[in-house]
Amino acid sequence: MAGNTFGNLFKLMTFGESHGVAIGGVLEGCPAGIQLDLKAIQKELDRRKPGQSSIVTQRKEPDTVEFFSGIFEGKTTGTPIGFAIRNTNQKSKDYSHIKDSYRPSHADYVYDRKYGFRDYRGGGRSSARETASRVVAGAIAKQFLEDIEINAFVSQVGEIKIDKNYQEMDFSLIESNPVRCPDPDTAKKMEAYIKDIRKEGDTIGGVITGVIQNVPIGLGEPVFDKLHAELGKAMLSINAVKGFEYGSGFQGVKMKGSVHNDPFNTDGSTKTNYSGGIQGGISNSMDIYFNIAFKPVATVIQGYETIDKEGNKVQAKGKGRHDPCVVPRAVPIVEAMAALVLADFVLLNRTIKK
Repeated sequence: MAGNTFGNLFKLMTFGESHGVAIGGVLEGCPAGIQLDLKAIQKELDRRKPGQSSIVTQRKEPDTVEFFSGIFEGKTTGTPIGFAIRNTNQKSKDYSHIKDSYRPSHADYVYDRKYGFRDYRGGGRSSARETASRVVAGAIAKQFLEDIEINAFVSQVGEIKIDKNYQEMDFSLIESNPVRCPDPDTAKKMEAYIKDIRKEGDTIGGVITGVIQNVPIGLGEPVFDKLHAELGKAMLSINAVKGFEYGSGFQGVKMKGSVHNDPFNTDGSTKTNYSGGIQGGISNSMDIYFNIAFKPVATVIQGYETIDKEGNKVQAKGKGRHDPCVVPRAVPIVEAMAALVLADFVLLNRTIKK
């Protein structure tokens, strides 16, 4: 299976399955001498782990990261950083009912057709549990990036959405509620709605907004390796993501060019920021902001019709422990992937300057 590595210079390779012994990764290219706050890395993992509130999956995993290499006396050595997160609360029997059939809108069918074999326990490699490894690497990237600030928050669940732009948000409130929405009133509505959806045995989708601030001018390459293209690839690689837009995004099509253009200030900043902090694929020092659409979780705790390995129609029902809405736990994953992209481009800029 190819496609287990992300990045060019700041490079992450992940391994492991949802119901295997452990998941983990090897982070290559991290410069030497970075003082790491290991507690901050674990805190990021705690934001993503299951069982943290009543509106997420109740799988109980401590998600404690163990580091095996690349760190000495609290600092990075410049060698590959190897780490693992052990799986401790697998319930593989919850998936025995799909051993010979395929769940709609999951990777089950295409995995079987492509590889001729699949790990049906929780989706195996296709499980969103793999993203915990990304969060570890992203937390390291955040500490490498220092002054660059990365925040993400839930801005929409179903039809319920924040009616303010990100400049009006107090990011310190993101962690004040289980939905990770910085608008308290909207957060309460979102939480109540997710609970209602869960009672129905159904799921709902949502939108996460990401904001990257204090980005220097010059990150990104102008042809195939545009900064927004790499951010898009990073976000679209996250499980359940269906869409990515940055800056004015799809709303920009409603505007005339004379309005959409961002006029310059004398210091090179711009009066507006419809460009979303990126022009010609290169960062311009303005805030980078983007939205990511997540589909409803495919596993619904309801009866459904599907097919088995022989192509026969069969009746099945969703079982196991699943998120009724994935976006609250996906917030740290979005931040992690943004950090990995920026770390890669920062290293590339250093190489070019040399």
